Amino acid sequence: MITDADIERWLREDVGHHDVTNQVPGETTGRLVAKEGGTVAGLEAAHAVFEYLSCDVTDSVEDGTRVEPGDRVLEVEGPARAVLRGERVAVNLAGHASGIATRTRRVVDVARTKSDDVRIAATRKTTPGLRGLEKRAVVAGGGDTHRLDLSHMVMVKDNHVAEMGLEGSISHFRERVSFATKIDVEVETVADASRAAEAGADIVLLDNMRPAAVRDAVEALADYPRVLAEASGGITLENVSEYASTGVDVVSMGSLTHSAPSLDLSFYTGSSGDSSADAGGPER
Repeated sequence: MITDADIERWLREDVGHHDVTNQVPGETTGRLVAKEGGTVAGLEAAHAVFEYLSCDVTDSVEDGTRVEPGDRVLEVEGPARAVLRGERVAVNLAGHASGIATRTRRVVDVARTKSDDVRIAATRKTTPGLRGLEKRAVVAGGGDTHRLDLSHMVMVKDNHVAEMGLEGSISHFRERVSFATKIDVEVETVADASRAAEAGADIVLLDNMRPAAVRDAVEALADYPRVLAEASGGITLENVSEYASTGVDVVSMGSLTHSAPSLDLSFYTGSSGDSSADAGGPER
């Protein structure tokens, strides 16, 4: 999934045309260290960056691992120049992905206090060029990817309904999709939830509805056992438990990817391995 072209683009952006900073002789070791607790992800990308630069990844935890401050996440060895060239790209990718995984894990844990079955899903609100990294980070945090791109599932939104009507939109796309492609229909009222299910929706997305209205819609959709209920819009870590308790099958949240702060990670080189050096060493 991560190509040489991706890595070359990342490195070209960071290294530039005439890198003097990293022209360091000899061989070295390096370690990626957590400076705060969280769930790590993006390590496949970090591995790929170092391996592209002919460095060896000698030790690594797995994506989805929960770490505490001071824990070593990844260790590498190789030419000092190569290790130093790869470190910032690797740290940025892993820190960004780990932030998403950490936020997702927190949301999933809160939702699980109300329901063992509800799925916490991401959306298409991802960073261009980094969707694969971000979607995998959601999975590392215990979440669901939702659709990976426009071809993965049809989503009937308000603009489609404005052009073709609710039933007309569902009929239009039902005639064009493969038997394997689901149709997810966005609605804003309980009445429209039932209309969408009756017209042939596979999933009914309850958009920007308060928890009480979501609960009513879930009850209405009980008459259509093959139809999944999805809640989205305005759902946060603070209120996700209210939505999880409504009986919906899926809670989708764009904030898992577009608003997650990076997990604080640092990279250190050299032979020193004591914890004080890891906790307070320089950050490049």
